[in-house]
Amino acid sequence: MFQTTRWSLVLETRQCSENGRLALEALCRAYRSPVVAYLRAHGLAPGDAEDMAQSFFEQLLRRRLHAAADPGRGRFRTFLLISLKHFMANERERANASRRGGGSATVSMDPDFDRVDEAAPSPDEVFERDYALTVVSRAVERLREEAARAGKAELFMHLEPFLLEAPDPSDYAGLSERLGLRRNTLAVTIHRLRNRLRELVKAELKETVDTPAALETEMEILGRTLAGRQASAIPA
Repeated sequence: MFQTTRWSLVLETRQCSENGRLALEALCRAYRSPVVAYLRAHGLAPGDAEDMAQSFFEQLLRRRLHAAADPGRGRFRTFLLISLKHFMANERERANASRRGGGSATVSMDPDFDRVDEAAPSPDEVFERDYALTVVSRAVERLREEAARAGKAELFMHLEPFLLEAPDPSDYAGLSERLGLRRNTLAVTIHRLRNRLRELVKAELKETVDTPAALETEMEILGRTLAGRQASAIPA
């Protein structure tokens, strides 16, 4: 049986669950970065994007917009992006109405701002990539904390650059000499760290879904997002 996750608790908020509300707050804090990145990709200035992200999350919590979440989708990532698009559409409509009525909008929501550079990634692509990077970053931080608790913080600092991309054979000689480790020992250590990172990435994603099938889908999407046409950028 798939254990309770933050996202499954969020779905319970439609029954006014306090645990669900707290779970949603935690997810909003964790995944603020892709929301800001999406708004920036629409042409908003950094400060405006931060302010609008704050308004978005406040409405998400206060107005219980998450009550419209479709549990059949099973994924917080999809829900977050759809909710953000609805929020922006409402903000644009409000800003246009304000201008027609003679008022002034604090943030420009003109369609011209949707794509500053046609050659640049779309806002959706920016969101997806930043979301994936946020997941990996949170997993790396958890791995760093584990290393620190094991008294291996300095070793982790040296090996962290090789967590997502394995070192070339030529890298091992210099690194093993610098760390005072045999090459085989170093290779095994890096391999184990990479495997552990994959486990932590999966654990991080697990908190954003409510079924095993959704978890596997998120892992596949994450790999494609980070690696382009490659099968996966997450250590195998």
